[in-house]
Amino acid sequence: MNNKNNLIILPINFRHEKKFLIKNNFDSWQKIRNLSDSEIKKIIKADLLCTESRLIKIRAIAIFVIDLNLLPHEASLLLHCGVGNIKTLSNLNPESLKKKIGRLERNLNIRTQSKLDLSSMKIWILRAKKLSK
Repeated sequence: MNNKNNLIILPINFRHEKKFLIKNNFDSWQKIRNLSDSEIKKIIKADLLCTESRLIKIRAIAIFVIDLNLLPHEASLLLHCGVGNIKTLSNLNPESLKKKIGRLERNLNIRTQSKLDLSSMKIWILRAKKLSK
């Protein structure tokens, strides 16, 4: 998979991190997922325009993509509606997750790329519960 395809979903506020990751051959979600905290700290020292919080968010998206087998836009949606990790997702129920996503969509006045239903969200939560045991 080509790195531009992996990182294309990242919004403009991640532009510096995206540029650094592409330049330094982090060309798969797996590589980004495996970034350690110490590697993130090295990145922010190497490129002062990259921030730790944004790199951690990108890693969270990669974790959702790899560990839960989500599409990148689904992973990004989870992150932006306040679900930052697998443990948080495992503690939700499909209805509350649907409400969170709906609230985000209303606040931003947008609709998501995919038609998410409760059964999809239930599958995500079940996968998260298995992983967080």
